[in-house]
Amino acid sequence: MKWRTIFSSKTMGGDEEVKVFGMWASPYSRRVELALKLKGIPYEYIEEDLSNKSALLIKHNPVHQKIPVLVHNGKSIPESLVILEYIDETWRNNPILLSQDPYDRAMARFWAKFIDEKILSTTRKVSFTTGKEQEHAIEEVTEQLKLLENEVKGKAYFGGEGIGYVDIVANFLVFWFGNLQEALGINIFSQHKFPFIFEWIQKQLKIDMVDESRIPKDKHLTYIRTRLAAFKSASK
Repeated sequence: MKWRTIFSSKTMGGDEEVKVFGMWASPYSRRVELALKLKGIPYEYIEEDLSNKSALLIKHNPVHQKIPVLVHNGKSIPESLVILEYIDETWRNNPILLSQDPYDRAMARFWAKFIDEKILSTTRKVSFTTGKEQEHAIEEVTEQLKLLENEVKGKAYFGGEGIGYVDIVANFLVFWFGNLQEALGINIFSQHKFPFIFEWIQKQLKIDMVDESRIPKDKHLTYIRTRLAAFKSASK
């Protein structure tokens, strides 16, 4: 099923056209929506059925044919990290997502890449493996989360005193990760193990736009369990 939703804001005028092709359970498209909401940018959201991708999605992202895709005045921008930088550079209103300091910008990009290429990648291994392979993946993602825990220790947010680029990229920890581990029946991620990340999560939840971006828990759990059941069935 595909649906379209229009999100409006009083902070932006003119006739700019902004569309987001996404999928409701994807942490990658959720981060793009959160950035737009934080910036106060009105946009049209187009839900994609990833088992039956639309011709428009393929048109706007012919290389990877994946979500998310941002379409701004007819121009397509794929890949969530690229989109976040585009949003920040195009709409310079608060919050500024990336620091103007070259070192701080470089480190923000480093941690964003670490989250995507290490933590989320290893989390997929945890989800779609079993036995010793899954145990190894759990150990690996735990060590990766410890590194992220150390990075946010003593900070209000990853980028300093306000929500920024890395906070948006790491936002999957606020809602998505806990649902995944509940569906899997494992306990990787807890306040006892990661007190500084959980302190950061509480700060995130005080931001209205973050709280409004919650993934419906029951719907998400059903979605994950359906995918896991399909994986187990295919593996037999």
